Amino acid sequence: MNRVVVTGMGAVTPIGNNVNEFWESIKAGKVGFAPISGFDTEKYSAKLAAEVKNFDPATYMDRKAARRMDRFSQLAVVAANEAITDAAIDVLQENPYRLSVIVGSGVGSLMGIEREHEKLLEKGPKKINPLTAPLVLGNMAAANIAIQLGFKGKCLDTVTACATGTNSIGEAFRSIKYGECDVAAAGGVDSSVSPLGVAAFQSLTALTSSTDPYRASIPFDKERNGFVTGEGAGILILESLEHAKERGAKIYAEITGYGATCDANHVTTPLEDGSGMAEAIRLALNEAEISPEEVDYVNAHGTSTVYNDLYETVAIKRAFGKKAYDLRINSTKSMTGHLFGASGAVELITCIKSINESYIHPTVGLKVDDPECDLDYTKGEGIHTDVNIALSNSLGFGGHNAAIVVRKI
Repeated sequence: MNRVVVTGMGAVTPIGNNVNEFWESIKAGKVGFAPISGFDTEKYSAKLAAEVKNFDPATYMDRKAARRMDRFSQLAVVAANEAITDAAIDVLQENPYRLSVIVGSGVGSLMGIEREHEKLLEKGPKKINPLTAPLVLGNMAAANIAIQLGFKGKCLDTVTACATGTNSIGEAFRSIKYGECDVAAAGGVDSSVSPLGVAAFQSLTALTSSTDPYRASIPFDKERNGFVTGEGAGILILESLEHAKERGAKIYAEITGYGATCDANHVTTPLEDGSGMAEAIRLALNEAEISPEEVDYVNAHGTSTVYNDLYETVAIKRAFGKKAYDLRINSTKSMTGHLFGASGAVELITCIKSINESYIHPTVGLKVDDPECDLDYTKGEGIHTDVNIALSNSLGFGGHNAAIVVRKI
């Protein structure tokens, strides 16, 4: 079996349109929340979103190509181009059928569906865009990445709601580990800050009604009352260690374990005893052949909803035992908001940067301790410390749980 390493990273986020901008914002404790810009929120209780800012697709690709993609695909392709450039892979020197794309979107183009549906109602079926289907289908982010990069191996759209990015990277890890491919572009993307998207999550009482950007996404805080909806993309280039060494690639970190489970319990609420997420963590640690005591840092799913943060805390305690109280834990969503399918990928990039730069960012906005969330969530200031092994958690509606272990190499 192959060892699997990360050799390239790309990101488009509410706090930076590339990995360097994103990480500098992380270190500065910058939050990406602002009033929703795309539609009138007068009738909405949710007023804030974490939107990608100053993004012009024509800056990154020709206008004709951009017109053939909806926003979520554009974000994914830009992140993938950054990642492949970072990895410095010469695709022309590779067997293209050994290069895979596993990139998921939890929603696809909800914006596109709304836009074309409005045309349908107002002007009739002949007036909708003839490219509507390839614009809005969820698999089109992965397909467009494959087209742009020339990757002809298996191309998959993993869809597990908020766990999409982590599952996509985990499945790519397995594909390389077991020799199905040499290289994979893996990650997630979503862009659904739209009238229907916000209304749907608002109706679930999942979104915060806070209008203060610094008290909106506050994971593990006693006063948390919902997440901030966001958009973005995170793509990583994974390859076998042997392949990376053969071409003299720089290596950021090694992925060593992946666990995935399902609560099989409820469409939105995680299991109260945390057993599903805890089992995903245990599976990831077992595959990585490490004990709970060896983990330095956990990037939590940490959405800032009452039940998610509580049950994830319970899951961490269940998986790590006494070690849970010695772990450094944080939530990147305290700055980016909830990027849905992109969250797990962007958060794994955060883990890798934490390993590379020996820095664990704070859970920004966490001020009021919750006695039921009693672990160390890196409140206040970030911590400069060695990080050798990190774990990234993701939980998705439908009971999807996923965990990935990444380590210094």
